[in-house]
Amino acid sequence: MTAESFQAKDAEPVQPGDGVPGPQSSAPIGLLDVLSVAAIVLDSQGRIVFWTPQAEELYGYTAQEALGEFAARLLIRPEHLQSVLGLFAEVLQTGRSWAGTFPIRHKDGSTRLMEFRNMRLLNDVGEVYALGLAADHTLLQRVETDLALCERLINQSPIGLALMDPDLRFLLVNPALERIDGIPAEEHVGRHLRDTLPFSDVDTIESALHQVLTTGTPLLDQYHVGHAPSSDRERAWSLSFYRLEDPGGRVLGAAASVVDVTERHRAATEADRARRRLALIADASTRVGTTLEVEQTARELAEIAAPELADLVVVDVLDSALACRRTRKPDNGPELFRALALKAAHPTVALRATEAPGDLAAYDGDRLVTLCVHTGRPVLVRDVGQDDLRRIARDAEGTELLAQAGVHSYLAVPLIAHGEVLGALDLKRTRNPVPFDQDDVVLASELASRAAVAIDNARWFQSVRNTALTLQRSLLPDHPPHHTGLELASRYQPAQTTSEVGGDWYDVIPLSDDKTALVVGDVMGNGIDAAATMGRLRTATCAYADLDLEPEAVLQHLDKITCDLEHYIVTCLYGVYDPHTGKCRIANAGHMPPALAGPGRRPRLLDLPPGAPLGVGGIPFETTTTELDPGDLLVLYTDGLVETRHHAIDDRLNVLLSFLDEPQRPLEEICDLLLYGLRHPDDHDDVALLVARAQ
Repeated sequence: MTAESFQAKDAEPVQPGDGVPGPQSSAPIGLLDVLSVAAIVLDSQGRIVFWTPQAEELYGYTAQEALGEFAARLLIRPEHLQSVLGLFAEVLQTGRSWAGTFPIRHKDGSTRLMEFRNMRLLNDVGEVYALGLAADHTLLQRVETDLALCERLINQSPIGLALMDPDLRFLLVNPALERIDGIPAEEHVGRHLRDTLPFSDVDTIESALHQVLTTGTPLLDQYHVGHAPSSDRERAWSLSFYRLEDPGGRVLGAAASVVDVTERHRAATEADRARRRLALIADASTRVGTTLEVEQTARELAEIAAPELADLVVVDVLDSALACRRTRKPDNGPELFRALALKAAHPTVALRATEAPGDLAAYDGDRLVTLCVHTGRPVLVRDVGQDDLRRIARDAEGTELLAQAGVHSYLAVPLIAHGEVLGALDLKRTRNPVPFDQDDVVLASELASRAAVAIDNARWFQSVRNTALTLQRSLLPDHPPHHTGLELASRYQPAQTTSEVGGDWYDVIPLSDDKTALVVGDVMGNGIDAAATMGRLRTATCAYADLDLEPEAVLQHLDKITCDLEHYIVTCLYGVYDPHTGKCRIANAGHMPPALAGPGRRPRLLDLPPGAPLGVGGIPFETTTTELDPGDLLVLYTDGLVETRHHAIDDRLNVLLSFLDEPQRPLEEICDLLLYGLRHPDDHDDVALLVARAQ
């Protein structure tokens, strides 16, 4: 009797070619090995005629021990014998299969519960046999529980789950994954992974998943952002991939878990955005308003705002505000703006639609930037249309250029300081796809507020400084262009870091007999009082010079006057040059020594008695005579030219002399050389400079 002579009753044989594939050489599925299903065949008398290796493993008897034995005696305990014989007879006589759980006796004497499936068999000559399939009940129960648990977990889990074959085609997806990507389960099955992923980096994901299949190392919590087919909103998912294997180690495919982390992604994005905004404000606190120059402050604001806040930034200030004119115009009238700063995050034709820094532009009352300064409130256009572009641009040409640049979102916020609207911060987005929102309005308003205060301080500083400079220059002489025997040049340069009037002055006074008085002085201190003192001393100097007094006598008279003028201390050099003798008589009242340079000689400082400053009182002055040959230079200056906070005065005086090594240079060039070579932008003192060359 052979296995081929048996077939289950009523079963139809299946032949290859009936739509069912024939034998295949692929590796077997390992589930049957896990279950260890045993097969036993009994003849009509109940003797064992077939005994599989799994039966030996399950019952403990070898084939030699079991074959030919009555199954009931070998495997059944006496108390269960009648029940088993009844079931055996029923299966053979009626042909009905029986399934259930029954205790059997193991070879070691223990009782074990088995899950049975019994059926009748017929051979080709009509003989009847019984087939029994058995497996350990506890093992089957555990597998059944695991399967039920897996099914429940897969179907009810809020996490999207999918099973894929080694070619990354879907075998199964759960309802959660259907909800996440919006694709029904039946449309997943059979499709490749890349056909359903909404990510731009799908090649990277597939490559990583093939690595998981190759190495068996899971890929956990991979963050990806995209758009699900069922939604236009950006969403974020966390993906994890695992390799699936059977108990024998054969790779079955891969499992994927997908968790929708959109809310977490948005919260993290908002937190990162908030951090960047705070960093931008902190950066603005240190970078905007570093100088008291309106244009520089506007440039600093524009550089902060682009590209972090906008692709194109313009800082427009009302021309009337720059001039410190508080004129009230109708709220619907045009405004004249001066563009102070322009910054683009990238090359764009929109730059041609905007005035260059320093240029004036008139905007009608219906323009959005005009509306912004009239109302003192931000103007936000999230999504810019063609009609909006007409109200943003100054004219039709500008409208076309902004359209070509792709301006899609617009924001203007006012520059307000001390309740006065100074202008507007004009922001446009082209490449940045995200439109402006209320958070951007708050950030831009904060930046504009900080910058407006700095611009306000700078404009008033510049206004006061211009006034002070005008006053100072009005107090200085306009000496005649020709003096007998002398060529003259002079400069006055105000302090760079203060708006107050200084007390430095110089003077050139024509005297009788072709003589010329050369004067330079410095009233210690700043302010209108110092300038007034300087003006009074200059007037007095001119009066005493007309008396044809010796230089020391002039200084003595000025000393008496200075003692009566508050508490000021004044340094002064007074010299008289006689072109007929070539002699210059000089007296010093505590001032820096003049420099003398001539062709073929090294420049030097004149060795004069230093004298006491004017205002000390009671100390005599001395006059020193110096020869001036034709071509000799005499340089008189105030201490602001050479004194600094970080260098020794002797070193600075040596630098001064080094600039006089070519005395034949034009005098104007020498003045510029001294000022630009010795002065620093942060110098806090003004400078008076007088250069004379003997003819």
